Amino acid sequence: MNAQDLKNSILQLAVQGKLVEQRAEEGTARELLEQIKLEKDQLIKDKKIKKSKPLPEITEDEIPFEIPESWEWMRVGDVGSWSAGATPSRQHPEYYEGEIPWLKTGDLNDGYITDIPEFVGQLALEKTSLRLNPIGSVLMAMYGATIGKLGILKIEATTNQACCACIPYSCIENKYLFFYLMSQRKNYISMGAGGAQPNISKEKIVMSLIPVPPLDEQKRIVVKIEEILPYIDQYDKAYTKLETFNKKFPEYMKKSILQMAMQGKLVEQRAEEGTADELYEQIVAEKAQLIKDGKIKKEKPLPEIAEDEIPFEIPSSWKWVRFSEVMDVRDGTHDSPKYIETGIPLVTSKNISGGGLDFSNVKYISREDADKINERSNVDTGDILFAMIGSIGNPVIVNKDREFCVKNVALFKNYDKSKMCIEYVYWFLYREQYIMKKVASGGVQSFISLRVFRNYLFPLPPLEEQKRIVAKIEELLPYCDQLIK
Repeated sequence: MNAQDLKNSILQLAVQGKLVEQRAEEGTARELLEQIKLEKDQLIKDKKIKKSKPLPEITEDEIPFEIPESWEWMRVGDVGSWSAGATPSRQHPEYYEGEIPWLKTGDLNDGYITDIPEFVGQLALEKTSLRLNPIGSVLMAMYGATIGKLGILKIEATTNQACCACIPYSCIENKYLFFYLMSQRKNYISMGAGGAQPNISKEKIVMSLIPVPPLDEQKRIVVKIEEILPYIDQYDKAYTKLETFNKKFPEYMKKSILQMAMQGKLVEQRAEEGTADELYEQIVAEKAQLIKDGKIKKEKPLPEIAEDEIPFEIPSSWKWVRFSEVMDVRDGTHDSPKYIETGIPLVTSKNISGGGLDFSNVKYISREDADKINERSNVDTGDILFAMIGSIGNPVIVNKDREFCVKNVALFKNYDKSKMCIEYVYWFLYREQYIMKKVASGGVQSFISLRVFRNYLFPLPPLEEQKRIVAKIEELLPYCDQLIK
């Protein structure tokens, strides 16, 4: 239950007579009915309010819930003097020359109204249907996005026509009326549905029902509600934090699993699987042979790994390496080839998302341009693509069922597929994408250079351990997905 639902429940209990006890010495609401009639007659006699047509008797089938025997059902229009406001014509700027606050529904705040930014003058009161509402009047928005919004005046004020104002009779506690209207907000909003914008008329408001307790009980109900509301506010903050945590927890858990995996803490180390040093030597030998055969170019020597570069400890059977020592790291073309109507798809960072490639909005290039790009970065099944500009990350293991080229996309290729588990590399990149986004260079679009990828530190386990790590990751991550659902 969120805070708003809890608040609604408290208000509903209050207006059903279940929040405070009834006390015989406080009399009954039936006595209030006679007081209200006398007060209303006197106000009419004094010409402070106009005589209006009596509202219809309440029928049994209108009553929405039971109330204590000492309470009475009344029409909302019978608990005070109700009036909608007006907007003086802007063609008469003199109407707006004055210091009388003029409230619009956007000024309502579900609390006390102490400051109103716009004003009218005495002339507007005399020449238009504006009414000056006294301190303590209860206001309610009738139109548009603010429908049902409430306020209690702490200053005298007029209102526009989208706001309905009630001056409660003396035996009606204004805050009790305020809290009752708040408890019924959903009902009022539904009453106003159906048009181009929500719209509830003053006539509908005054015809609705209100359960009325004795005056002293009204006051005790208000005290109790105001005693509880600060706790609901505290609950709201705690609930919001919990909801935020619950939404983020699956992703936190996923990151934790991958962090443990890359630190050698997800599966045990096994001596019979050898060491990463042995695997490293095999990969280096294969790389040297590829250079000798002219299949890849010789790179500049990579810098030694300094002690202060190492981000965390790994098992003694593992080895820190630079990425391009164990993977052939390339990128697509940086040029902007001529696009054509149909041809070879050119995949960019925009086409990489959700662990896959989206060809729905891909652009096409000629066979000639594609062949030139493929000389630099031919994509094969089992390679990994990684967006290196704009929306950095989103690694993808390629399952190449169609030909395409890449532009501004990092490409990770195995020197020898039998020496590295590409899924392990994928999960490493998946984890590191969050860090890479933070360290990406700025500009019109953030980006990571090929040099950064090639020099990036990579924790290398023995091959069989890589496979077991991947199996454990893929066993555990579905549980994180279930938490999201």
